[in-house]
Amino acid sequence: MLACFCGASPIAGMKLLPHTRSCFVCGEANPAGLKLRFETDGRVVQTRFVPRAEHVGFRQTVHGGLIATLLDEIMVWACAVQTKRFAFCAELSVRFISPARPDDELLGCGELVSNRRGKLFEARAELQSLAGVVLATATGKYLPIKQGDVRQMAMDFVEDPSWVLGTEA
Repeated sequence: MLACFCGASPIAGMKLLPHTRSCFVCGEANPAGLKLRFETDGRVVQTRFVPRAEHVGFRQTVHGGLIATLLDEIMVWACAVQTKRFAFCAELSVRFISPARPDDELLGCGELVSNRRGKLFEARAELQSLAGVVLATATGKYLPIKQGDVRQMAMDFVEDPSWVLGTEA
């Protein structure tokens, strides 16, 4: 089980991560997006999510694809925080344990598990209720994005992402 923190947001000791304009998960200008914010203590990345009725797949159960997307995004940020590089998902495995329900506040957290010489990152994440009940877990393998492409991506950020990457964007 990951060490998710269930305090007030932003969580004490946690720093808010930058977000973009267009991303489905964190983009502030994406009309269909979730507009989530992520925070980190330098190792663990987490976010809070309150699914809405339109996120249901069947019978008051949040769609598994949406949960997988959220867990993937957490792991992308966990890789970035620890390696100072953005990466994209090469492999994703999700285990659904208990249904997530609309209007329930959920907490997602993740961390980097291994960095294989800067060529492959492995991460894990989980989604849980505020009571600490684990709803889904995930593992993923991530490939770093080329520096030229990262510079292009950085133009979509609302805030300067250089503190995460340890460089000037």
